[in-house]
Amino acid sequence: MNKTYKEEFIRAGRIAKDVRAFGKGLIKPGASYNAVIAQINQKIAELGARPAFPPQIALNEVAAHYLPQPDEDIIFSDQIVKLDVGISYNGAIGDCAVTVDLSGRHQVLLDAAEEALAAAEKIVKVGLPVREIGKVIEDVAASHGLSPIFNLSGHGLARYKVHTSPIIPNYDNQSTAVIKPGMTFAIEPFMTNGKGLIYEAGEPAIFSFASAKAVQSDIAKALLIKIKSFHGLPFAIHDLLDKDLTLAQIRKGLRELLKVGAIEGYAALIEEENGMVAQAENSVLVDEKGAVFITTR
Repeated sequence: MNKTYKEEFIRAGRIAKDVRAFGKGLIKPGASYNAVIAQINQKIAELGARPAFPPQIALNEVAAHYLPQPDEDIIFSDQIVKLDVGISYNGAIGDCAVTVDLSGRHQVLLDAAEEALAAAEKIVKVGLPVREIGKVIEDVAASHGLSPIFNLSGHGLARYKVHTSPIIPNYDNQSTAVIKPGMTFAIEPFMTNGKGLIYEAGEPAIFSFASAKAVQSDIAKALLIKIKSFHGLPFAIHDLLDKDLTLAQIRKGLRELLKVGAIEGYAALIEEENGMVAQAENSVLVDEKGAVFITTR
């Protein structure tokens, strides 16, 4: 890990922390989902960074990967709201999340997610098996009568990569992976009063570049040019809107790109029993000397 990357990773984390706090303050009954997302994106730009992925606001039983389509909106009322923010600062990533309970009925979920995150952060050190992080998270869930979401996890972070190794599990998955000097990763507990498993459903609004493929239509070719500007990071259908293409044309072009495998789409992740879900997340840097930095705390 060179000095520049370490400094940029820490800077990305600080920006992500500030954006998370800013976005959390916007989530109130009567607020527009789209207006909140727009303000978050504006804040990221003002702080000299770019989104590492589209700001995510998942509601109730939806754990992650949710955005309304560009011609839709949601007005917040009494939902349990998960805000997941990713920042790219010269490609270094800060990734963090927080949950807001507008219903006032699910504080135990929020408390468990934050408690699990804090407990996991405390044990991070070089040589620690990642399964131990998962065990701490699972134990906190059980102490509150809840389940972690077993098929969601924390993940490694790298330059222009939001998901890479190692996997940071939310339960003891028997992994033999250990924390090593130079690692950057996110710890990401999800808590639910449901089954603890999610499935993917619905039309994706979030995508990422997969591989270079030949495409036929001018629309698909134009979209690929714009997609390359995201440096491989995930993007939303909203990010492709401009004066030259209608929403219908963009959707048609995306279908072509999905069909040939040029991009991947990510639909909403829903708890199998429609249990309510809370999320907490921070980013971690372990430097070459083994010092641990929680960059978004």
